Amino acid sequence: MDALAGLLDGPRARGAFLLRMVMEPPWAVRIEDRAPICLMSVRRGTLCVVPPGGGEPVRLGPGDIAVVRGPDPYTVADAPGTTPHALIGPGGICTTLHGKPLSQDMVLNVRTWGNAADGATAVLVGTYLLDGEISRRLLDAVPPLLTVPADARTRPLLDLLDAEIAQDEPGQRVVLDRLLDLLLIAVLRAWFARPGADAPAWYRAMGDPVVGTALRLLQDDPAHPWTVASLAARAGVSRAGLARRFTDLVGEPPMAYLTGWRLAVAADLLRESDATVEAVARKVGYSAPFAFSAAFKRVRGVSPQEYRGGTPGDRLDLPDRQRTLPPEPLPGRLAP
Repeated sequence: MDALAGLLDGPRARGAFLLRMVMEPPWAVRIEDRAPICLMSVRRGTLCVVPPGGGEPVRLGPGDIAVVRGPDPYTVADAPGTTPHALIGPGGICTTLHGKPLSQDMVLNVRTWGNAADGATAVLVGTYLLDGEISRRLLDAVPPLLTVPADARTRPLLDLLDAEIAQDEPGQRVVLDRLLDLLLIAVLRAWFARPGADAPAWYRAMGDPVVGTALRLLQDDPAHPWTVASLAARAGVSRAGLARRFTDLVGEPPMAYLTGWRLAVAADLLRESDATVEAVARKVGYSAPFAFSAAFKRVRGVSPQEYRGGTPGDRLDLPDRQRTLPPEPLPGRLAP
């Protein structure tokens, strides 16, 4: 597993929130849904993203893509100074800034909403609803807001996603989920490949001939009974040499990294499969379910059973039309 594959193995959308937003200025939407990642791309017109925590607004043009990392709130608008007319909160609830529920009159089509069917701005929006634990390394590796300019490699994916969003055919949700995954991976590949990319320490360590070998061994086979000595032997260095070099480059000792990786893999298995806790424990290198449960609770704060039961399925089970979040009608435009 190369460095980028290890980083990007996490994104697996499951019933992601996808839509096409069509708006005529002036408009602005405040996003406070606490979603882990939102990806948006302009199809026509322009928009501004005011990043989480404030900061300078970023303007996007046709083909440009932005990835916003939660959970901090942010704003998307036609211009930086436009006052938001809608707020999207946790659970996908859309209201005015004063808490008044917004009308469904803004639904324009399947997964399409806005204040004007032929609005000057059209944007594709894809939101990951769940924070998968392997993806935590991904979330920690990217800034609150990153942007990638229009590119020949992402354009075909955007065209396909744009065409599929308005479809309502059997298996549509799965198709959209996979397209969103591919687009996010393409964007992150481009972002990490840019000159001067500030990649995380463990990502850079993958390029080290010694530590990179050890990292790939741990990621490829977390269930193996690794020790620092066995890793050092495979990497061709002394035990002390590997431990020192690994900690310097990655920021934590080899066995601490292995524990975190095992529990991250286990977290995804608990959410994505019906495997028993005992089976999950074996898959990630724990011979005793009790030891696995104790380690999982110590790191995650909940037991494996509690973690599995904590999936917010109510939102994922909503039909696509019910999950469409219409913004408030702007003054003088489509107001009832």
